[in-house]
Amino acid sequence: MERYQNLMVGEALSKNRLYSFACNELSSILNLAYARLPKNVKALIFRDTLSAFRLLPDINTSAAVSAANLLLKSVEAVLPKQKKNLAIVEFKQAKVALKRRSKSCEEKDIDIPSLPQDILIHIFSFLDVSSLLSSAQVSRSWNQATHENSLWQTQFDLHFNQKVLIRIQSGIDWREAFKNAFIAANSSKALRSGRGYCSYCDSIVWHDDLRCANRQCRLKSGNKPLDLISTHQVVNYLLGIESSDDESESDDEAFPGRLWKLSYV
Repeated sequence: MERYQNLMVGEALSKNRLYSFACNELSSILNLAYARLPKNVKALIFRDTLSAFRLLPDINTSAAVSAANLLLKSVEAVLPKQKKNLAIVEFKQAKVALKRRSKSCEEKDIDIPSLPQDILIHIFSFLDVSSLLSSAQVSRSWNQATHENSLWQTQFDLHFNQKVLIRIQSGIDWREAFKNAFIAANSSKALRSGRGYCSYCDSIVWHDDLRCANRQCRLKSGNKPLDLISTHQVVNYLLGIESSDDESESDDEAFPGRLWKLSYV
């Protein structure tokens, strides 16, 4: 029970940037670990699953909807009938609330103040990837600003290590380069967990743009990326398995048992 509480999945669900990660984690826990967990832990997982559906209208992003749909599939496949029915009802109510909010927004004539492109680009330079992508959906002018090549060059430099080689090419579309590199890296599913191991905290943390959110750790590490933790490794932690087993993905590496001092940001 303590290990699941340490994961603080419920708290992550209330954060816009972590909601999808938390839903994916819940889905993996249901699929891979639920049957082997004690009743008190199952109760906490069910509570967080209901919370995930209740909070969906407040998050209201395409990524959140996709993650909630994935969680629903796990619910339908794993939970016993009574709990499954309760969760499905909660999900359907959330979908109705989403439709009502979308309709309400369409009926309102919202006038978004128009800012010069250079100011928008400067503001967007402080955003992480998920916020940048969300901003692109606000309006046409915001969408245009988020396509600024320099924004994606910065994101590429922040997330990936091939920047020295790729800069040999001229006139590169950095947004497309980031997209391709992200897809390649994401094939291992390591980026989907939202977690990483910080050697300075000696903890598993929710990462902030692949860095520990603790400012002191960032300074000590020279702002280096964390070692990412896959959702399967999170499940292993919950089950008390200290290294990847035979069922884990081939690129999931073992990580030491002393890491189980999870820090939430």
